[in-house]
Amino acid sequence: MSLQSVQQFFADNAPDIEVIELSESTATVALAAAAHRVEPGQIAKTLSLKVKDEVILVVAKGDARLDNKKLKNTFGAKARMLCSDEVVTITGHPVGGVCPFGLENQLSVYCDISLKQYPEVLPAAGAIHSAVRISPDRMAELTSAKWVDVCI
Repeated sequence: MSLQSVQQFFADNAPDIEVIELSESTATVALAAAAHRVEPGQIAKTLSLKVKDEVILVVAKGDARLDNKKLKNTFGAKARMLCSDEVVTITGHPVGGVCPFGLENQLSVYCDISLKQYPEVLPAAGAIHSAVRISPDRMAELTSAKWVDVCI
């Protein structure tokens, strides 16, 4: 279902972007980078976080790490990662396939400025073997994301 919701999202909003499906798993940054023959930073990982009572998504370059101090300063509270069951229930996507497209529930999306160093990034596309190639600015535009600086 998740892959289909992402495919529908692109059919409706950006028909020029193709969802790439591979036979091998791209569920981790390392696997995705190897499969797509790009450096790990070019994989756009989507992190599901709970801040106060709100679940948000932060999309960052694959080799970036969240900076807790920056997160707290940006969002006004400490953030915690969702457990895998929460991720599936709230986003509709499995861990390893989470992306800001075709979500089960409307969530606030934030793109970390770390993505801007690449002309094109590869976020997952709702499954552990799918992705899209997209510019960071277009991804932010399509998901109504706000740009933040929350990574190291």
